[in-house]
Amino acid sequence: MLKNNPVMKKLVETGEERIGKLAQQLLSNEKFVAAVQTLVSRSLAAKGTLDSALRTALSAMNLPSTADLEQLRSKVDDLERLLSSVEGKVDTLLAAKAPQKK
Repeated sequence: MLKNNPVMKKLVETGEERIGKLAQQLLSNEKFVAAVQTLVSRSLAAKGTLDSALRTALSAMNLPSTADLEQLRSKVDDLERLLSSVEGKVDTLLAAKAPQKK
């Protein structure tokens, strides 16, 4: 109902136009762009520090980290593939040794 209202359409268009202009002004401001880049850079550095501290804390409590779990999952997947391969070979050998029915 509001989508078809011409007043609402005009308000939305005006709002979109003003937000677009504001975004363009902000992105053309070198200080703003530099501040955003600095913020992103510091956030990534803080995340790295947090990840490292978390791994250390988990290790101190003798708990596995996400990387440890992923490594374990990879080993289990490898074992499952190997077991499946062995199972297939055993089935083939058993089928070959089974007495042929006439």
